[in-house]
Amino acid sequence: MDRRPFVNISELFDFSSLMKKSVGSFGAVILSLSAMVGSGIFILPALAGKELYQASGYIEDSYAAIWLAYVLSAVVVIPGAISKAELSSAMPKSGGAYVYIERTFGPIVGTISGLGLWASFMLKSSFALIGFSAYVVAIQGTLGITFDENAAKMLAILILIIVTAINIRGVKLLKKILTPIILFSVFMVLLISILAFLNGTASSPSLPFDAAINVMSSTNGWKGLGSATAYVFLAYVGIIKIVAVGEDVIEPERNLPIGMFYSLGIAMLIYAGISYALFAVFDGSDLGIGSGGYPSKSPIYSLALEVGGSTIAFIIAILAILTMSGGGLTGLLGASKFPFAMSRDKLLTKELEKVHPIHETPHLSIYATSICMGLVIIFLDVEYVAKLASGFMVMIFTAVNICVVILRRVEKQHTWYKPTYTFRSNLLVQYFGIISTLLLLYLMGTVAIIGAGTAIVLGLILYKSYGKNHVTITERPWTTFVSQISNNDSELTKAVIAFNDVDLESNNELNLEQFTAAIQSLDWLPSEKDTIRDYFHLLDKNDDGILDIDEFLMVIRAMSLEEE
Repeated sequence: MDRRPFVNISELFDFSSLMKKSVGSFGAVILSLSAMVGSGIFILPALAGKELYQASGYIEDSYAAIWLAYVLSAVVVIPGAISKAELSSAMPKSGGAYVYIERTFGPIVGTISGLGLWASFMLKSSFALIGFSAYVVAIQGTLGITFDENAAKMLAILILIIVTAINIRGVKLLKKILTPIILFSVFMVLLISILAFLNGTASSPSLPFDAAINVMSSTNGWKGLGSATAYVFLAYVGIIKIVAVGEDVIEPERNLPIGMFYSLGIAMLIYAGISYALFAVFDGSDLGIGSGGYPSKSPIYSLALEVGGSTIAFIIAILAILTMSGGGLTGLLGASKFPFAMSRDKLLTKELEKVHPIHETPHLSIYATSICMGLVIIFLDVEYVAKLASGFMVMIFTAVNICVVILRRVEKQHTWYKPTYTFRSNLLVQYFGIISTLLLLYLMGTVAIIGAGTAIVLGLILYKSYGKNHVTITERPWTTFVSQISNNDSELTKAVIAFNDVDLESNNELNLEQFTAAIQSLDWLPSEKDTIRDYFHLLDKNDDGILDIDEFLMVIRAMSLEEE
């Protein structure tokens, strides 16, 4: 087995080079917030309200408690955000969660996670384009056109083609334009929500609060609330945006946590506040929520129409269209980077790592992702898409929390893991995150479980058919962790033990004599003194006559490779 110090190839490709390394704490908040809001505001509230209503056993007015599901979902996201902050401070590389999981677990789980991340981003982008068409349908009378469901899907496909073409050419300028549009859209929707209470349009201002109390008073209510909490998890997927571009953030150990935690809190208040206002104004039947109804895919248009009239509603619809098309635009770019990174890590065919000869974008990966998005738009129901996307992302958040648990346990053996930001809590936060996300995955029902299971099966097939024959196997933290649990020390663990045994001064340094003794105690390595001496001086770059543990483990890996 090759135990060389490994470099994750995806880390070498700065996919975030579209931006300059000038993102500070405020910029981190804005970047993360602009990546989160969008479909979570403009599409999800009515769909999630129906999910809560049905999953709770049709408790009267239970849909109005959806604001609480947004709050609870944010609470479940917090451990994952904390874990991502720690992982990104140790590995501030483009690729985010895929890099963390692949480097912790190895290529098999890396393949599964890469596929899951790709699917979640791809589905979320498809969801945004479906929402785009819904708001066009909402203002079709004003535009003087008529759309049925099939025409709306064709419109979404047309926008997808345009979005794909833009992605191929690069989206540097458009990304800068989209951020203020998204933030202005959020401001306008918040303003309308506040006006609903000020001008009396919110005829039932206490209904959402009373509904939440009623839902929490029964077992079925809690089941429905849990299912809805999992359903709206999709709204917070953008929280990983900031860690995916960790290389572009100034002082990541400080600004990454600020960017995530502040944006998460702000997004939670926005989601909860808007959904509260929505059901303070409307009865469920007004938005298509009922035993036989189909929930509105443009609920914020209805809110704006009720509160501000047709002109304000038209403006909101245009802003929603721009926001949603922007979500599809940047989402396609985000989704396509995972096949690209996996290809560079030799987990997928090398064809996917090719870049466009002129625009230098991963065009084949973009085309493949765009085709899959088109199939999703045509053949899958919007509610199904939302559940699948949330299910995939819940699975990823579970894996990220597990990464921190494992890496904390094997820090001595895998000395490259040196996070500059840690939330030291004896891993209680991570354990809460693991348990809560697994519970959400269960509460989402068969759709999410089937989606997660499909990602696992397809990931295994991809690895067995391609990745297994191309990647270099190294001892990952997961292997070391398992060896500790089974009381069967891995060779890397044995090397650390040998180092500590001869480091009599406990100063984390070895001289030539101590180094020789450590090497000779490891019977699976060459023990000739001349060979050992050569390795020692090769690693002693500054000729000070000592090696630290990082240099020691490097030579251990190199010598074990040479032996093979």
